[in-house]
Amino acid sequence: MTTTTAPAPQKPKQRPGDRVFSGTALFAGSMILVTLAAVTIFLVAQSIPGFTATSENASILSSDFWSYVGPLAFGTIWASILALIMAVPLSVGVALFISHYAPRRLAQGLGYVVDLLAAVPSVVFGLWGILVLAPAIQPVYAWLNTNAGWFPLFSGTVSATGRTILTAAVVLAVMITPIITAICREIFLQTPVLHEEAALALGATRWEMIRMAVFPFGRSGIVSASMLGLGRALGETMAVALVLSASGVITLQLFTSENPSTIPANIALTFPEAYGFNVNVLIATGLVLFIVTFAVNALARYIVSRRKEFSGAN
Repeated sequence: MTTTTAPAPQKPKQRPGDRVFSGTALFAGSMILVTLAAVTIFLVAQSIPGFTATSENASILSSDFWSYVGPLAFGTIWASILALIMAVPLSVGVALFISHYAPRRLAQGLGYVVDLLAAVPSVVFGLWGILVLAPAIQPVYAWLNTNAGWFPLFSGTVSATGRTILTAAVVLAVMITPIITAICREIFLQTPVLHEEAALALGATRWEMIRMAVFPFGRSGIVSASMLGLGRALGETMAVALVLSASGVITLQLFTSENPSTIPANIALTFPEAYGFNVNVLIATGLVLFIVTFAVNALARYIVSRRKEFSGAN
């Protein structure tokens, strides 16, 4: 009895163009990891002296590093959360209008406008916030303080300039709205047409169809878009530096002239005159911001991956 051996599978021959393309793609993907590792190593190495610095060797510290970075981290997260609260409902509403309500020509025009707003430089938003928004919204702050001052967020002495943490949050909300809107719009447009038609065929109204078919499909995508906008708000520098009148305190009051600063704005305003251990302290605050931003993006990725089988973001 003779046995026959199956021929060994032959590896397909790659053309030079295929090898160049695969090598380039591998190199580009590897460079992302290398860059992230290099940034992390630099931040950690330069931050170690800042973590142990005191007011004796760093003039920007009043006592130690953690009492210095605490109000900055609080202001960064507080302003970003306020911006997200204002931006997400507006973004989802605009995305729904573009994808399911507006006529085709109007939807195309609005889509172009949203994409263009995402490309506006942050310094332009900052100038708009300090020259237009702050003076215009200050009477609203005064009215709310007079009529609803019993609410803790609206209490305190109202700022005469309008350059408060809430004004900075409004500017951040305007900046991140185009990003969240663009992503949500694309996710809503990917909803299976059969799901929408089935809901309408069963007698659902358009809003009921959106609630039963569109939102479940795009829920994780909305979350990831919101987290992407939150990451942009956490790292925004120039707009907040121009608008916010900061005093380095921890407070939840929205209308007063005493406002917590943010880490990016503080670095931008303080770094040009920093020297010695002050530089290490500022880099250490940047490491704290890096960790917070990385955690936000990791959380968004985890939420999206939990429903990846029914997600418009995948």
